Amino acid sequence: MEAEMLLRDPDIFPSEKVLQNALGESVHNVLASFLETITNEEYALSIEWRYYNDGKAWLGKVLYKKKTVLWLSVWDGLFKTSFFFTEKHLEKIAALDIAKTIKDEFAGAKPVGRLLPMIFDVSNQEQVKDLLTVVRFKKSLV
Repeated sequence: MEAEMLLRDPDIFPSEKVLQNALGESVHNVLASFLETITNEEYALSIEWRYYNDGKAWLGKVLYKKKTVLWLSVWDGLFKTSFFFTEKHLEKIAALDIAKTIKDEFAGAKPVGRLLPMIFDVSNQEQVKDLLTVVRFKKSLV
């Protein structure tokens, strides 16, 4: 069963407190650690939260300079990160040091227009290593 997407009220900005209440302490700690890592000097990414009317939810757009690296959404018990790649990146993605299950899901993903989505459902710290590998790869493309 699919988890329920949260942060649906356009009047409630996803502050730290709102994120913690939505995710619960353990998943919020994973998110906070992930965001702290990607916004440090090494990664130099920034996050912009915005309410999108088409999806009726708040999404975090994670940027390197002005280029989108990933999208972040908050769900019941987890957060999702979504990356979008073109076909020309398939071989390099296959060579990344990430779990085979992630590569298999990506290989079977339905295209969104001409882009291929790679989506991580993150609920524990162990998943962050592969996530950061993909963040570094995507950042190298922009």
